Amino acid sequence: MDPDWANLPKHLLDSVVKRLALPSDYLQFSCVCKSWCSVAKDNKSQRSKMITPMLLISANKKHTWHLYRVMDNKILDLQVSVPNKRYCGFSKGWLITLENNFIVALINPFFRVKGKQKKENSIIRLPPLTCKDLTPRRILHWSRRSESYGVKAMISADPVLNASDCIVVIIYEELKQMAFIRLSKDTTWTYIDRSADNRGRLIEEVAYFRDRFYAVDYWRRLLSFDITAQSNSDIKLVAQSIEGKKFDKKYIVNSNEKELLMVQRYYSREDSSVTIGFKVFEFKFDKSEWVEKNDLGDVALFLGDNTSISVVTSSSSGCQSNSIYFCHDYNENDYGRRYCDCGVYDVKSQTITRYDIPLLKMTDRPAIWVVPSFHL
Repeated sequence: MDPDWANLPKHLLDSVVKRLALPSDYLQFSCVCKSWCSVAKDNKSQRSKMITPMLLISANKKHTWHLYRVMDNKILDLQVSVPNKRYCGFSKGWLITLENNFIVALINPFFRVKGKQKKENSIIRLPPLTCKDLTPRRILHWSRRSESYGVKAMISADPVLNASDCIVVIIYEELKQMAFIRLSKDTTWTYIDRSADNRGRLIEEVAYFRDRFYAVDYWRRLLSFDITAQSNSDIKLVAQSIEGKKFDKKYIVNSNEKELLMVQRYYSREDSSVTIGFKVFEFKFDKSEWVEKNDLGDVALFLGDNTSISVVTSSSSGCQSNSIYFCHDYNENDYGRRYCDCGVYDVKSQTITRYDIPLLKMTDRPAIWVVPSFHL
């Protein structure tokens, strides 16, 4: 008689889970079957230590991506099946990309593990973005590079588990404008009204913090907007720009619902593909201003191609506190190049430890930070 692995007693599975040392082992355990996944989900204290950001790296094979854990230089022995293209965001467990005809797609990579049956709703396709401001020539240009038309995107809630609260926000070309759609209520995109401010274009970053969306524009101004029941947006200028040294890239990060951070990234003047440092600022809501922050404490940030993630290191396996993990951040001028700028920045010592990841040298697709999910 064959052993009935799916129906092992729960106390035995609990015992196994508590002995799992690596996130890769935990993820493999959760993928065995529904009952094993349920046990993995129920062990919340153990699970919180195992859910650490990993790099999703294209294998340069059709619909094949590797999961790479930088903290212990380990490729997980499982692959996910998602299209070989650039993703303009990872949020709430879902990758976000643009398909042909400017259709926005949400893809859950952990519903599409190779060797396992793909789960229902692993891809959710939304209505296409309109291109009313583009000439026919520019529409043709972007239709050939639709995956680059989306600059950055994020969602407010899981579109399967909490569709009624799920809002998708996307920054898109050519002038880095912004649009949103509410999954359970809207059939078309709402485009953010900029008529009150002729500088209101060139939005470069967006984050969801304490039930509001915050955006930073080209001029480093902080804006907030609240999506109402009438499908409108109430845009407010929250703070003017930060003065100081010119930087190359900025991110805004929801740091565990406690702080809203802005991170400035600096590249080498000799080689614009090499990161040389970061500066971190915290927004003080009582003073409506950014204040430089020289210590992240028990927090690590993960920044890269359109993904900003914050984790509490005491609750995560192997993460270095007071640090910024980074990977190459795509821009349009990088098209077709390799993406190997990856490392960890120690905020206290202001030093960088670089990672040599052979997989990154073998692909022309930028890697992206993802956080494993364990629900079926």
